[in-house]
Amino acid sequence: MALPQDRAAELPRAELPLAGLTVIELHAIGPVPFAGRLLAQLGAEVTRVSPPSDPGLGVRLGPQFDLLNSGKQSIALDLKAADGIERLHQRLAAADVLLEGFRPGVLERLGLAPRSLLERHRRLVIGRLSGWGDRGPLAARAGHDINYLALSGLLLAIGERNAPVPPLNLVADFGGGAMHLVAGVLAQLVRRSISGAGGEVTTSILAGTVGLSPMFYGMLAGGAWQIARQDNLLDGGAPFYRVYRCADSRFVAVGALEPKFYAQLLRVLELDRDVDAARQYDRASWDDIATRFEQRFATRSRDDWARAAAGVDCCLAPVLDLREAAADAHNVANGLFVATPFPQPGPVIRFADAA
Repeated sequence: MALPQDRAAELPRAELPLAGLTVIELHAIGPVPFAGRLLAQLGAEVTRVSPPSDPGLGVRLGPQFDLLNSGKQSIALDLKAADGIERLHQRLAAADVLLEGFRPGVLERLGLAPRSLLERHRRLVIGRLSGWGDRGPLAARAGHDINYLALSGLLLAIGERNAPVPPLNLVADFGGGAMHLVAGVLAQLVRRSISGAGGEVTTSILAGTVGLSPMFYGMLAGGAWQIARQDNLLDGGAPFYRVYRCADSRFVAVGALEPKFYAQLLRVLELDRDVDAARQYDRASWDDIATRFEQRFATRSRDDWARAAAGVDCCLAPVLDLREAAADAHNVANGLFVATPFPQPGPVIRFADAA
């Protein structure tokens, strides 16, 4: 399948925005490696530093499957030994960024407190990501995505009526922690380009998760959001914004929020004569409309509904599995996946020089 014509205008790797930038990533799991991968995709040279006793997922699973660390160099250093610390300093002398995801105080106990690091490496940008934050009763505690999501208030809002459902580890680890860490590091790099001095950037997975939620807190305060799950516009409560099972037990996702898209959806479903489009936001009608939609979608397969909606702005999409997504024609046309050595996400941010 031919790629879009403007592919030819993309920058080669040596000209990507972060080309020439050197990043040292201290061993961690989840969001810090994801942040390092993103910086590498933007052109940075990333070196992952692991303890000799824990070489990471690449050894346990196979390096070709350790996608969070693909595109990185890897070295083993014992940071509990003076020689390991000195070898790290040698690396930092030529580095632009240090990423770390230890619990609060661990970096300091290793003799790598940011203040002393910046005294020795003035231009270094230190990006720090903890789980719970560096203060408060939970600061030193262990946790994972589901735990941070729980304390943020968001987990209770996600799932079906009878129980919350963890949305993989995409929200807290990657969307919350890693993306805010990367944003902070890039902002500090911009500041360094002006001042000439590096600095420390600190956030947490919990903080980053809370940082994703202002819209919902505003809606809650304004009376437009309910605490109960599946009782709201964007959580599956509205019949025009939810997932439906089809005749083949696969699913379609419907997101017809605006009236013009909702009217088109009713036409695709051949319900435009039975359902009053003007009552779309009448909550009293939602249960009845949802039942009608459930019954209608159950009459045809997922792909039949996708074909029926093709070319129509009704905001209906087939719910694909991971393998299907990698082979989907639209995703292929946009170069979202690469095929070697197996289907996997490719770079998803594109750059081109000004004409």
